Amino acid sequence: MPELPEVASLAEFLGRHAVGRTVLAVDVVAIQALKTFDPPAGALGGLTVTAVARHGKFLDLDCDGLHLVIHLARAGWLRWKDDLSGAKPVRPGKGPLAVRVRLAPDDTGAAPGFELTEAGTQKRLAVYVTRDPQEVPGVAALGPDPLADTFTVDVLRGIVGGNRSQIKGLLRDQKVIAGIGNAYSDEVLHAARMSPFKIAATLTDDQVADLHAAIVATLAEAVERARGLAAKDLKAEKKSGLRVHNRAGQPCDVCGDTIREVSFADSALQYCPTCQTGGKPLADRRMSKLLR
Repeated sequence: MPELPEVASLAEFLGRHAVGRTVLAVDVVAIQALKTFDPPAGALGGLTVTAVARHGKFLDLDCDGLHLVIHLARAGWLRWKDDLSGAKPVRPGKGPLAVRVRLAPDDTGAAPGFELTEAGTQKRLAVYVTRDPQEVPGVAALGPDPLADTFTVDVLRGIVGGNRSQIKGLLRDQKVIAGIGNAYSDEVLHAARMSPFKIAATLTDDQVADLHAAIVATLAEAVERARGLAAKDLKAEKKSGLRVHNRAGQPCDVCGDTIREVSFADSALQYCPTCQTGGKPLADRRMSKLLR
């Protein structure tokens, strides 16, 4: 799933390659992906991409004041094409293509653009055409951006104070903090040396400060690693930079202990027992009570 660092890099990439270009057409292949009807997607035709922004995990292309807002969800991706002039006409079907955005040809005759694709059978990729990104429910409900200057230790202290949720789930809640998903929450908690099942309200002031530093540093480092990469290279970069997520059974880079996993119905988390849980493995909640 693309998270804050990947979406930030995609926004930067589109800023370099799409801003200043005119939208030729927006072809919606998977009708379930389009979540708005007024304005219609066709209204983007003829408009110029003037800016690209990020809101949490949402991409926002400003086209002369009309916004194309994209949420890639769990299995979606953006694929840039240097030339779509020879692309076959899109037809609704069972393939991964959901939306194609074609830009006007340049001086060489090449017509660049991008395609939004989604793997798997659970189709959650979402596209909105709106006059204001805040009209998108997911954007309007976002919590603070963890890379904004306003995200301070005091702000985080206010978030965790009195909250009886486990810290792993709290970090993933987009209404609490915007942009962190399953992968980077694992990475943040490993950097903070904190159990994923620690109750947020039990954090001491020092632990809140450590968690804040881990959030900011982990995300900022991931954004920097992805900076300037082509869209096609972002997935590999994300995977190569992870220390614990999706590395169950491998040695921890910090202490050498074996990274463990806890599986759930539709996801899994990874952690290092030595670094995060005092050497005690966490039990799978499907079978027994979690250790904290």
